[in-house]
Amino acid sequence: MISREEAERIHGASLSLLEDPGVKIEHDAIGGMLRKAGASDGPDAQVLRFPRKMVNEYLALAPKAVRFADRSGAVRELKAGDPSRFWTGAALNYLDLEGGLREITSRDLADFARLIDALDGVDALVGTAMSDVPPTARDFVGLRVMAENTRKHLRALSFTPTGSEAMREMARVLAGGELAERPVLSMGFTAHGPLRWTNLALDIYLRSAGDKIPVTVNGEPAAGVSGPVTLAGALAVGNAEVLAGIVLNQVIEPGRPCIHNLGFSHILDMKTAVAVTGGPEVCLLAAAGAELARLYGLPSCSWMCTEAMLPDEQAALETLFGALTHAAARVNVVWGVGSLESEKTLSPAKAVMDNELIGMVRRFERGIEVSDEALATDVTRQAGIAGSFLGTDHTFDHFRTELHEPRLLCRLTRESWEAAGGKRLSEVAADTARDILSAEREPLLDEAVAAELRKIEEHYLAQVG
Repeated sequence: MISREEAERIHGASLSLLEDPGVKIEHDAIGGMLRKAGASDGPDAQVLRFPRKMVNEYLALAPKAVRFADRSGAVRELKAGDPSRFWTGAALNYLDLEGGLREITSRDLADFARLIDALDGVDALVGTAMSDVPPTARDFVGLRVMAENTRKHLRALSFTPTGSEAMREMARVLAGGELAERPVLSMGFTAHGPLRWTNLALDIYLRSAGDKIPVTVNGEPAAGVSGPVTLAGALAVGNAEVLAGIVLNQVIEPGRPCIHNLGFSHILDMKTAVAVTGGPEVCLLAAAGAELARLYGLPSCSWMCTEAMLPDEQAALETLFGALTHAAARVNVVWGVGSLESEKTLSPAKAVMDNELIGMVRRFERGIEVSDEALATDVTRQAGIAGSFLGTDHTFDHFRTELHEPRLLCRLTRESWEAAGGKRLSEVAADTARDILSAEREPLLDEAVAAELRKIEEHYLAQVG
């Protein structure tokens, strides 16, 4: 979506902003560390200027490959330009399978985690708010709920610095004490711009350091509000925030894996003042963010989402457009499976629909194999002019790998579809989710691990009140 030359121009604009006016660093201890590393005081209190030499030096410390482990023992390494991986999104509300909308509870998170565990196109579960848990404990209680219900990689949300410490302890238990080697947990935070890192974000980065836990460093400008309305201008501001965030993470913990995330950038609908996450401009911003990340040799991140309130036609249209454009741009990590309402709502039916969508994207990414076996000229000669390939060994040997087989989409005659109930896709998805959630399943955690997580949770609950 942007050329290498254009990416370099945006990079140059970001470096210029880091030098003048600089970035507000609302954490005295980290501010002191940055000054020792080469930053200088800016025009206002807590504003620091980042010279280009310093940015380049500390940016080079960030690993070019970031590893993510799941609880099944698999460790996946992501590098700039690798194919996309799809994660869930964070939210405030839950749209249940009967169409009821409510604030998310810990039971809802548990159900959603169980569902995601069964969806093979989804690689990680992202934490979320829970209305029945005190705000100061939602991160580490949520991590325990997630761990009890999925074997996928756990991308926690951070609500407090104390919570980040609790989650680090829990993750060590889940990783068998080898968290740096088996990063089952990743974290992250967003700059609250323009050009500002808050005390909360910085303290979470500081207090979660020490185990090489991967972190997503998010610049999230809203074009026209917290960044210029022009997309290039918003990218320059957001990229400056991300670069500052990566630098400060490397100053705190050299070699900490960082994911460059400009893909959460979005726009404001000037008629409704709604933060748009499903528009074409958002896809352009995500694609450009991936190109900037490749410029630095770092993995990238984005989200695919929709402004739709239900898992309907608009949701399918906007999510598919996002998924396909992000995958084509080689964004490494794409959030948003199950997301509705500009990332405010999670829907299990939408998650099942998105899993179907991911299967289609994966097949599209695989492309067309051109080989002697695939060209099949001998098979064509054997079938003969006006012959059939249906009964050939070649068709039997290859149709399962060559042809995508959807699990939800209708490929029936109208008569067969009507006989099967004549259901819309969202209804089929909801039925599939019900089947998954109604199935019996053995506990995912060993008793000793489950007990240790509860012990850590109780200890930190006493601390945060």
